[in-house]
Amino acid sequence: MPTGRGMRKWFLHLATFLISSFVQSQTAINITTPDPAKVNRPKLVIGLVVDQMRWDYLYRYYDRYADDGGFKRLLNKGFSCENTFVNYLPSVTACGHTAIFTGSVPAVSGITGNDWWDYKRGDALYCSGDDSAATVGSITASGQMSPRNMLVHTIGDELKIATNSRSKVFGIALKDRGAILPAGHSANAAYWYDDKTGDWISSTYYLNVLPQWVININNRKVVDSCYKLGWKLLYPFETYTQSYTEKKTFEYDLSDKIGKNYGFLRIIPQGNGLTIAMAESLIENEKLGVDEDADLLTVSFSTPDYAGHTFGPNSIEEEDIFLRLDKDLGAFLDYLDNKIGKNQYLLFLTADHGGAAVPSFMKMNQIPAGNVEVERINNELNTILAAKYKIDNLIIATANYQVYLNRDSMSKYQLSLDAVGKTCIDYLLQQPGIENAFLQKDIDKIALPAKIKEMVRNGYYESRSGDIQLIFQPQWIEGLMHGGTTHGVYNPYDTHIPLLFYGWNIKPGKTNREINITDIAPTISSMLNIQMPDGNAGTAISELWK
Repeated sequence: MPTGRGMRKWFLHLATFLISSFVQSQTAINITTPDPAKVNRPKLVIGLVVDQMRWDYLYRYYDRYADDGGFKRLLNKGFSCENTFVNYLPSVTACGHTAIFTGSVPAVSGITGNDWWDYKRGDALYCSGDDSAATVGSITASGQMSPRNMLVHTIGDELKIATNSRSKVFGIALKDRGAILPAGHSANAAYWYDDKTGDWISSTYYLNVLPQWVININNRKVVDSCYKLGWKLLYPFETYTQSYTEKKTFEYDLSDKIGKNYGFLRIIPQGNGLTIAMAESLIENEKLGVDEDADLLTVSFSTPDYAGHTFGPNSIEEEDIFLRLDKDLGAFLDYLDNKIGKNQYLLFLTADHGGAAVPSFMKMNQIPAGNVEVERINNELNTILAAKYKIDNLIIATANYQVYLNRDSMSKYQLSLDAVGKTCIDYLLQQPGIENAFLQKDIDKIALPAKIKEMVRNGYYESRSGDIQLIFQPQWIEGLMHGGTTHGVYNPYDTHIPLLFYGWNIKPGKTNREINITDIAPTISSMLNIQMPDGNAGTAISELWK
């Protein structure tokens, strides 16, 4: 064995020999380094969520949808999953948008409602609220938002990881939660509407100043132009036979809202139109879909939800909104065909939840329905508990169809959960519209269908959920004593949602197999050849590959 300088020369010759041998072996067996750019992906993925779109809207208005519109095109040239359901409680906006893009349920994602009582914080918490963030684009507090309360990844987060952040991810909606939660933690930006100023805004979580193209849109004050036009029906009044109204004519004069009430935009059809215009501007200015790395754009149409809460699903207003949305979607698909290219983009359309019919409408048709007076129940229950236990405010809140007990007071005064729970439940079961009430810990003892039990379990996150679960009778809704409707329960009118896939690698067809809202994320992940989100509880929809 050589020593000293000879040893160094010996190692040098050995290293040269080994490198040469490795190169020759690579050549001999034709090994090549994989090219990540060759992974088969579309140029752009677009996830559309129509807030409060019941599944039956696809067919209730089918004959009225335009042949060149959006819904018929997606139904006839895309793939429809006809029996797609929300598989947790409560079926509300924040949970739905989270489930669609994470494949997760509230029990894992931590998004247990639009708002909830947070036992760890000892305070109420809004799903996307974030006091550490500041508004970008206005001087209001409407931008103090971020996805930090969501404990899991989204499709966009996984796409970013898969491409080493080369992919771009954006979210858009009138609602902050409809833009923020779908886009995920690592999004380039999310934009939502400030109804105090009529502007599109964001948060310092994403950026410090608005891009110039967003500033230019805001400077146009398009909302005032919408108000000048007012709201007239798209078609003659007498053709709206799928709606119920006591009106003889239809027209909303919105001129008195110019420069004043920017929030009213949320419930008129132009809210959807401005959302699409924003989406198209983002695609143009952020240059989405122009290179080999797939980009993701999430777009939520908030207007149908605001209109549903205001007018109800059988209103002439809701019908007109969907007929107009159909046309807007058709124009958007045309834009994507021209800008990105036919079959170069993958698009899916779904909803976060449905909505119940207005109780007065159901009663008019001899169908049992009603309104549960939650605020009265909450107050009376606190009075009963105070009289029995000599402790005030043992009920913190009744929200998300759950009763939040004051756990700190119960611990301090050594009150039994079973005893307090029984007092509450005995009272609750006497209230009109409440079919069942039980302690979350006792769910296995309750006589309920297995599917409903699974939905309750999927919605329970211990530090963000109430102690007592309420089950309403069918067609009974929470509050809204004087009109309008809401959602959040297990019944199909709240949980049966549309799910349509269209474009890149999608063959026309449909399946009637029952599918969950949580199956969307793993399906898109499989199509993109990326890891499914870390909190995923769903299964890829295999029919799309058959």
